[in-house]
Amino acid sequence: MPLSGADLTPLKISACQDEKGRISPVPGKSISLQINPSQFKHERSTCFTQEKPLGDTGSGRQYSHMQPGKLSFSAIFDGTGVIPRPTGVPQQEVEEQLASLAKVIYEYKGVSHQPSIVQILWGQLIFTGRLTSFTTDYTLFRPSGIPLRATAALAFDSYRSSKEAQLEADASSPDLSHVVTVRAGDTLPLLCEQIYGDGRYYAEVARFNGLRHFRALPPGMVLHFPPLE
Repeated sequence: MPLSGADLTPLKISACQDEKGRISPVPGKSISLQINPSQFKHERSTCFTQEKPLGDTGSGRQYSHMQPGKLSFSAIFDGTGVIPRPTGVPQQEVEEQLASLAKVIYEYKGVSHQPSIVQILWGQLIFTGRLTSFTTDYTLFRPSGIPLRATAALAFDSYRSSKEAQLEADASSPDLSHVVTVRAGDTLPLLCEQIYGDGRYYAEVARFNGLRHFRALPPGMVLHFPPLE
């Protein structure tokens, strides 16, 4: 059965600010994509020292640091009117849609002297980062030359707040986000106890992950445990 407009969850990009070590959205500065990406690429990498330890017997190079995560995807912007829009949302030209996107992800902030920090939310994807690349490919035009369709290729590097950076050494801290793959025998209260030190957070985690039935967690399920406020 095809999904109705009410069943579709658009990818949302929100401009954020880092205040006192906490990432918080900027009110009224976000955009939801008209057409969700068909795919995205989430890259993570680990760096090791270039030199092998003296007398190394096969253990390999020593760990150095984690590279910032990278997220990339393409977004289609349509001005033909063929793609239905939510009720009450007027049709916009492609350039107007791209300008709205640029205000969220590309606009230079004079106070912090850098583009906005952004948070990207879609399904189970939660990514906080900053724009590194914004390339637009125009593919359809009116006879007058006005664009009717464009594809924006976007790339972001992950961003950590100063508080998250300080807590990096303590990977079990409840102030950090955690992604857990469920194993046989795991329960939500047990996982909350391990991560937060309090199993009573299970209801909030269930709502965050959109779980309707959480008493029997199937092995292999990926759950997100957000930082405690």
